[in-house]
Amino acid sequence: MIRNLTGPKATTIFRLILLFLLFTNSAFAQQANPEFRFKTIVIDAGHGGKDPGARGAYSVEKDVALSIAKKADKLIRAEMPEINVVLTRTTDKFVELNRRSEIANESKANLFISIHCNSSPEGASGTSVHGVMLLVYGFHRKEEQMEALRENSSIYIEKDYKKNYDGYSENDPTALIVLNTFMEKYRKQSILFGELLNKEFVDVDGRRSRGVKEQGVLVLAHSAMPAVLVETGYINNPTEEAYLNSDAGQRAIAASIVRAIKLYREKINAN
Repeated sequence: MIRNLTGPKATTIFRLILLFLLFTNSAFAQQANPEFRFKTIVIDAGHGGKDPGARGAYSVEKDVALSIAKKADKLIRAEMPEINVVLTRTTDKFVELNRRSEIANESKANLFISIHCNSSPEGASGTSVHGVMLLVYGFHRKEEQMEALRENSSIYIEKDYKKNYDGYSENDPTALIVLNTFMEKYRKQSILFGELLNKEFVDVDGRRSRGVKEQGVLVLAHSAMPAVLVETGYINNPTEEAYLNSDAGQRAIAASIVRAIKLYREKINAN
């Protein structure tokens, strides 16, 4: 029991208790209302405009990524009408990397999916290099994601947070406990979605996979939610370029993304 505790130590303990209650109550509310917890997905078509991305013999990454993103959007709306889908771009437009994550943060997205095409240094001669790859945010760059989490934590979006949490500091150890909790949760959920999507690509589509990897990808750096970058295949591999540009290939990729989203939602709602 704590008696007659005053001064900085009392303030720190009070903040820890308050922040813990805010976090656990929020988690409890989401558990009681799964639809509230998972309702918005942002799909990011990589590159665009003056940034073509990787090049194949006759196509460029920006066009393939946008076409797949639109197909995934259409499929989600048809099969999961309760989900709000936001596209970072719908035309051949250049969107800065930071703006892409800002769109996700402003939308209060529950999942961020960035669609890309890979390429190998060997070019068309490297026909043995092929397959999908899923990238999640590298933990070695956690300071960047921590900044996004600060901007999107429940305390900061409260109308009178400065008044209600007078003296609150992002450098306070009690605040970092909560922020680290969120960050570790998002990392685990990013890996979970990446693994589920990887399984769909391999088991259903018969694609070769290079696995789920953690990297310091800039487009994921400031996303304050689970986020995965999908390398859909090697555009400078002739066989994969044909697949990535085909209607059947793009539909298969979009369908795998939607199946993985459904499985992901089931799993996080069950926890």
